[in-house]
Amino acid sequence: MRVATITRATAETEIRVSLDLDGSGQSHIRSGIGFFDHMLTLFAKHGGFDLVVECNGDIEVDGHHSVEDIGIVLGQVFAKCTADKNGMARYGSWLLPMDETLIMAAVDISGRPYLVYDAPVDAPMIGAYDTELTEEFLRAFVVHAGITLHVKKVHGKNAHHIVEGIFKALGRVMRQATRIDRTIQGVLSTKGSL
Repeated sequence: MRVATITRATAETEIRVSLDLDGSGQSHIRSGIGFFDHMLTLFAKHGGFDLVVECNGDIEVDGHHSVEDIGIVLGQVFAKCTADKNGMARYGSWLLPMDETLIMAAVDISGRPYLVYDAPVDAPMIGAYDTELTEEFLRAFVVHAGITLHVKKVHGKNAHHIVEGIFKALGRVMRQATRIDRTIQGVLSTKGSL
């Protein structure tokens, strides 16, 4: 069972995240930011993960603390669920088209956190969601999950499509990388550990 729940409380946010890597894409998301809820719902659906995110954050200030802290806790819960890397595919890559937008994402569940983010968005806001927070969320997620992630906007103009494409592609690559491949003996590394 690759299932975990983590809670985190600070002066700015109270967060609980539950994850089942081998779920069916069901989710219950409550971040306080409607567009971000939609993005995490898409992430879970396209990843095939069962995901619960509950956040009580200081969104009267802005969305930064909630979005970044959810990234931290989601990364921690992924790290916990993937602690045993035996038989895990480790890598994933995906090209995700959405109308005029094309997003590339690639991941290595390596234990080495690194983010390469090249997906500029011209619109500063989508509803109550600050588009700069996409990179902040991904950085927090990558650092706490212990993964290498590359995200690139190959083409795209519509801000909604770009951000949505990123979250869908992230779900797809995490699904690929976390799947169990019975042909892999131990961990997928010549070093024998990750």
